[in-house]
Formats: sequence, structure tokens, C-alpha cells
Amino acid sequence: MTTRRDFIAVAAASAGLFALPALARKVAARKPGQPLRILVLGGTGFLGPHFVDAARAKKHKITLFNRGRTNPTRFSGEEFKDIEQLHGDRKSDMKALQGKRRWDAVLDTSAYIPTDVTRSTRLLAKRVDQYLLVSTISVYAKMDKPGQDESAPLATLADPNITEVTGETYGGLKALCEQAAEKEMPGRVTVVRPGLIVGPGDNTDRFTYWPARADRGGEILAPGSAADPTQFIDVRDLAAFLLHLLEQQTYGTFNADAPAGKLTMGELLAASQRAARTPSTVTWVPADFLEAQQVSAWQDMPVWIPPQGEYAGFGRLDTRKAQAAGLMYRSLDATVADTLAYWRTLPAERRAKPRAGLSPQREADVLKQWQVRERRGRKQ
Repeated sequence: MTTRRDFIAVAAASAGLFALPALARKVAARKPGQPLRILVLGGTGFLGPHFVDAARAKKHKITLFNRGRTNPTRFSGEEFKDIEQLHGDRKSDMKALQGKRRWDAVLDTSAYIPTDVTRSTRLLAKRVDQYLLVSTISVYAKMDKPGQDESAPLATLADPNITEVTGETYGGLKALCEQAAEKEMPGRVTVVRPGLIVGPGDNTDRFTYWPARADRGGEILAPGSAADPTQFIDVRDLAAFLLHLLEQQTYGTFNADAPAGKLTMGELLAASQRAARTPSTVTWVPADFLEAQQVSAWQDMPVWIPPQGEYAGFGRLDTRKAQAAGLMYRSLDATVADTLAYWRTLPAERRAKPRAGLSPQREADVLKQWQVRERRGRKQ
């Protein structure tokens, strides 16, 4: 049975709008269309490059600060000469960010440990107007009620000084990161809590499994029922939303995910079949049977958790506040088609070893067991 710890462990592997309060340092309003100077902490993983692309398209000036280890050539070459790249380590070496240099905003895509956030916000507080921290929906203490919003209780840690990121500590550490940023820059922090981030460039295969599986064709094992809810956000929609919040100088905390209850597993599988255009059928197998076969939700059956018990609210997190602040969505078909197109560009040896989902043999074995049970049921 999938537990909250299992869900957060895989996720660890991807208050209302308010005006600037009087207690915060006074920040001059930005002119509409004014190019921003944006410092990105991280920026070369999955979300970062999409944000950089969106910001450059609107003529904003980008500075990247990272260790130079993840995708080190992602922004190399003459076409990226407008991007300033600074190297260091937010844990031990931030000399490249010292001095009197100013930026309009910071985007922190690599906040996992509260002391790291304290270090960066303390260093930059007097030289930036806005600090946008990318958090996660895993900060919530529970996921047992549909429709919970940004005011829901947050996860806590028995030992707030712990620094090891695990399935048990990930959500609590992220919540502490949010608090650390607000403590150092009161009233000037924006927190965005995404759900599962999907789309071109995602190498976890947690969402990609379904378009890729449809591309293989044949009988597809699908979990639960077609009506089961799910939620995720296209990385490009998230990047555009982050940039919009900086351009509009919007502060607050936002759940960034699909509209609550809008997406279902049936719609995801149907979109995957349309994108693949490979003959296939879908066999829906109940959650209790999958559990008996030791087929896990989320990891073996990506993007899915039975909406019951401690996960009764799964797929129905309230995102209306983010939508009111400017979060917009492309179509499910576009996300699925573009993800499949990206998958097809990967080397054959990489595509032969998906990092999530069932192997073809394991899927065939479970389908065979289900068919045996179905035949027995019809004879009774």
C-alpha cells in the first residue's frame, strides 16, 4: 500500500495575495514591461532552463548561480552569451554573489535545506526586491481532504536541525525553507508550491511513462478507474507563472498544479493514445488487486494514487489562488504530445530502461493474473 512517505520520497527525487506590508523594506513599483535583472539559484536542471528560456524571450537579464555540475553545457555557446553564469556553492562558497551588486528578483529553484536558504537570503536581502522560492505540495501535513488550499497545516519535523533529505523529511524541510526565507526578507517572499512537474526534459519518467507506454501499443494496464483524479503541471506553464509573479511583483503563497478535479487518469490515457497513434487497448485494474500483486501506486503506476484514506484529497488540491494570480494552462493533449516527442529523441538504450512504471514483462504478468481472476469471476 502506498503511504504518504512513499509519495514524498518519490517527489523528493521534481495565504492570499497581499500588498507589500509596512514592516518590509520599501520597494519601488516596477514599470510595465520593464526588463528585470533576475538571479537564478540553480537553473540548469529541469525547471530552470524552461524559466530561463521564458525570461530571455521577454528580454529579461539572467544571472545563473550554481556549481556548474548539472547540465554544464546547457547554456554554452554564442547564442547564450547574454546569460551571466556564476559558479559557487550555496552551502560553502557564495563569494561570487558578494559585494554591492543588485538584482530585481531571485528565483530559488534549489531550496532543500533551511540553513542554505537563510544563507542566501541573508546575503542578498539588501540587494534584491523579491525572493521567489520554489517549494512543493509535499509541505502539507496531510492529503486526506479534497480542496485544501494554501492555509492547510504544514508538515513538521521532530528535529528541525536535520539536514538529510529523505521521504520522511522532504516536506518538513521544504516548509522550513519557506519560513527561513520569510524570516530574513519579511513581506518580500513569494512561495510557489508545485505538484508533479511534467513535460519535455523530464528525465524521471513519472509522467512520461504513460505517453511512452501508449507508444508501444498493445494492451495497457491502467490503475484503478478512468474516473480517478490526478494533478500535475506542465513545466512550461509553471515557468511562465513564476516569471509572471516576478514581472507583476506579486507576493504570497500559491499552489501551482492543475485545477482541482479537472484531470482524470482516463483522460491522461486517452490523450496518450491520441498522441502515440499506435493501436492499443486499456484494461483498468482495481486498486485492491494491484496492491495484492505488489504493484505500487505512483512508482509502478505513475501519476496515480487511490483517492481514499490518507490520500482522499489526492488530485484535488485547490489552485484557484494561483489561477487568480495568473497561472494559465496549455491543453493536456499539448503536454502529452510534446512529452512523447521529447521521449522519442532519447537514445534507444535510454528508452529501453524507463525510470518509473512497470517493465513490459511485469505488466504482462499482472494482466495475465487479472484475466485469470476475471474468468473465475464469470464462472461463479
